[in-house]
Amino acid sequence: MTIAFASPVLAQNGDRGERDFQACVPCHSLEPDRNMTGPSLANLWGRKAGSLPSFDRYSDALKASDIIWDDRSLDAWLTDPNRMVPDNEMPFEGIKDSRVRADLLAFLKQATKPGAGSERAAENRMKGMGGMMGGMMGGNHTPNLKTLEPGQRVTAITYCRDTYRVITADGKTRHFWERNLRLKTDSSQEGPQSGAPAILPAGMMGDRADVIFAAPEEISRTIEGRC
Repeated sequence: MTIAFASPVLAQNGDRGERDFQACVPCHSLEPDRNMTGPSLANLWGRKAGSLPSFDRYSDALKASDIIWDDRSLDAWLTDPNRMVPDNEMPFEGIKDSRVRADLLAFLKQATKPGAGSERAAENRMKGMGGMMGGMMGGNHTPNLKTLEPGQRVTAITYCRDTYRVITADGKTRHFWERNLRLKTDSSQEGPQSGAPAILPAGMMGDRADVIFAAPEEISRTIEGRC
């Protein structure tokens, strides 16, 4: 009887935890080695803090902490990361509600198991709308920039005083105030082809955008100072 009633309870906790995890989605992926602002959470249980080889942005404090991630250490981290590891660089104040932490950990313990992240990514790609919202929020799904529509492929950028003019393969020119255009790089398998930077909307008002290059050296080669 105990087993029969325990499974639905765990499932319910996991469902609530999955909803809570949406707050983490802009910074963390569940796919192995798919790092974003923060490291991938795939295969998290039993991993030493600051040790994922594919992630290069750990703070020195976290790398020196000698923490092994398990139920207890993750609960402490989610409660107050700055108290647990002073001078860590994660912009997160913690979750004070123990029920929310328990639900989130119940979800993560299942979702970060080997193979679970890849299965979930495939499900998200099939859903479609999840990818659209992820792009708007900077979230879990990143569009593949290897193949671009003409309006997304940048052919030239000029800069004059405080204005960028971005010319795309469809012949159109868009004007951006210098603070409204972000220049980024993406060297992953989903990043743009070399020499074919992508432009993506980055705001709700149409006045902001990201231009994403395959490598840093392409930025200076592409942008021409011309009025």
